Amino acid sequence: MSDAVKLNGEEENLELLEGFTLLDDEFMTVVFDRNTEATELLLNIILGRNDMKVTEVVAQREYKNPVTGGRSIKLDIYAKGSDGKVYDIEVQNENAGADVHRARFHSSMLDTKMLKEKQKFKEIHESYVIFITKNDYMKMGLPLYHVERTIQESGALFGDGAHIIYVNGSYKNDSDPVGKLMHDFRCTSAVDMFYQELAKSVRHFKETEGGRSQMSKAMEERINREKDKERIDCSYEYIKNLMEAMKMTAEQAMSILKIPDEDKAVLYKRF
Repeated sequence: MSDAVKLNGEEENLELLEGFTLLDDEFMTVVFDRNTEATELLLNIILGRNDMKVTEVVAQREYKNPVTGGRSIKLDIYAKGSDGKVYDIEVQNENAGADVHRARFHSSMLDTKMLKEKQKFKEIHESYVIFITKNDYMKMGLPLYHVERTIQESGALFGDGAHIIYVNGSYKNDSDPVGKLMHDFRCTSAVDMFYQELAKSVRHFKETEGGRSQMSKAMEERINREKDKERIDCSYEYIKNLMEAMKMTAEQAMSILKIPDEDKAVLYKRF
């Protein structure tokens, strides 16, 4: 790649960066990755607490489905509290991405990593799946929507420790913490933000040379990952069709299609 093409790509990324807010998951994940201060602020506000202690924060943590061919997921932000509770924080710009079935699936995937062999079921930690949505997904005009299993006959909580919370990203009220938080999530500039825990990181990634370079690199890496996934998906379909039409094995089909060795390792797992 020539220096001129590389420079144009960086300039394009930086131009996109100017318009990013924390409601853009690629920006949000970079800002919150390993940022315990910002994550504690976020969870304290959403959970109505003031004592959150976060011991681990990781962006884009993959949860692989143990079932062959089963769907895996990548969590926008995975966090663990000092009390062992686990948090999955997702940002969704489109309503389709905040489907209630997705929230259920994410919750179930968190559970698969909770217990080791021979541990008792009662040892499973509480989990929270938190969807921060650009629109008011539930359409009730509320800042927060708490989803809990209940016993229908009595209305009492089931108490299994699985919690789902939807946060209304369009909520506007500068007099309460959730309103201020969502205001900050919609800001493109750190100077307009209420919470310095967020403004500090946003300022770093948007206004410093090191931060902007890091963000540009992260965007490039994400684009490359998406291209790799598209290539693998396309190859998979070609191989599958050839296997069905010509009664071939996966290995024979890959040989005919001249699939690179590095792609074969990934593709074999799908068959």
